[in-house]
Amino acid sequence: MPSAGGFNRRKFLAVGGGLAAMAVAGCGSNTGRASDSGSSGGKPALAQWYHQYGEAGTQQAVEKYAKAYPDATVTVQWSPGDYDKKTASALLTDGGPDVFEYVNGPSIDMIKGGQVVDLTDLLGDTKSDFTPSLIARMTYQGKLYAIPQVTDMQLLVYRKSLLSTAGIQPPTTVDELIAAAKKLTTDKVKGLFVGNDGGVGILGGPALWSAGLDYLKDDNTFGFDDPAAVESLRKLRELFTSKALLLGAPTDWSDPSAFTQGLTAMQFTGLWTFPQIQKALPDDFGVLPWPKLNSTTGAPSVPVGAYGSVVSAKSKNVDAAKKFVKWLWVDQTEDQLDFAQSYGFHIPARKSLAEKADKLKSGPAADAVKFVNENGHAQTPLLWTPKSGTAYSDALNRIIKNGSDPATELKAVKAIAEAELKRVAG
Repeated sequence: MPSAGGFNRRKFLAVGGGLAAMAVAGCGSNTGRASDSGSSGGKPALAQWYHQYGEAGTQQAVEKYAKAYPDATVTVQWSPGDYDKKTASALLTDGGPDVFEYVNGPSIDMIKGGQVVDLTDLLGDTKSDFTPSLIARMTYQGKLYAIPQVTDMQLLVYRKSLLSTAGIQPPTTVDELIAAAKKLTTDKVKGLFVGNDGGVGILGGPALWSAGLDYLKDDNTFGFDDPAAVESLRKLRELFTSKALLLGAPTDWSDPSAFTQGLTAMQFTGLWTFPQIQKALPDDFGVLPWPKLNSTTGAPSVPVGAYGSVVSAKSKNVDAAKKFVKWLWVDQTEDQLDFAQSYGFHIPARKSLAEKADKLKSGPAADAVKFVNENGHAQTPLLWTPKSGTAYSDALNRIIKNGSDPATELKAVKAIAEAELKRVAG
């Protein structure tokens, strides 16, 4: 869990279809480099930036990895506060990092602005070992711009005993989910919890994927001008008005308390909650992807996200920086396993390492790994900009909470998204 004032690995998964907006204001001159000349003691000097993780021990771990690197002097800068804004601003100066992590890889503006370096050659024959949805998210026009560090995800958890007592099979369609939520609702327990906002913040992606759609099509055109999207969003409104949703819980969807304390029979949450759920309900919970829309439309899905390791084009030692990234995030598999498993609860970004992770070998955690590889979708596509994300989130809010017509709302979202696509494609 995050420490007071800290930041955790899953915060980016809380965004409802958008990404943090970047600013271009200047930032401090402290780069974390051993020297401004780009060398130290005969070795290249590299500055590596991380956001402030909330999980205890993470900072010490990444500092240990950096110290162990033999071919450069690597200085870690641990950045509290608005890391995304600070990093985006620093990339416009000569005082930024050589290597930095960024949520779901660099933004399209960073890539098109020539601020980051092509890392395609670093993977070699390991490419197929990385989570496919993450590699796709960090790739633009056939070039890879980040190496995934660790995988986080969202999924549906349910109380086995409550479903069994009610004679309910784990739902495989949205209609089955709604029916189950209604049947599981009693005077003391609600059937489903998808956040205190009724799912506005976290169900935008699953609603599209469950209908067989996505934010964008393969050719990077608007992806959900489709009757199936209208139907899927109507289902979210139906859930909201069903009286089966838990609303106003003491904690939100990213915390498992509502589930572990018996306030809800099912909850859409994150993998990071598993240690707490296992402690409270060791043999009484199962996991599912978000179900497909109906028996003939769509597919089950889980949102997947990751911080990716990126090299700045302004680095004085681009080749040395690339070599370090390859060493840490491709070659050092034991460190990668340690980073994923020893500080919080996460999936390694590589399938072969996920198979070695003891915590992921059985039960619901093993099912979660399977969902990532079979049903995983990158949280949002690279070309889905903050402005597009805000438009969609606002539309979801009006549809789910106010009953606005989905078809009308989606036309407005499409107009904004298409203008943004035209801008970033220019």
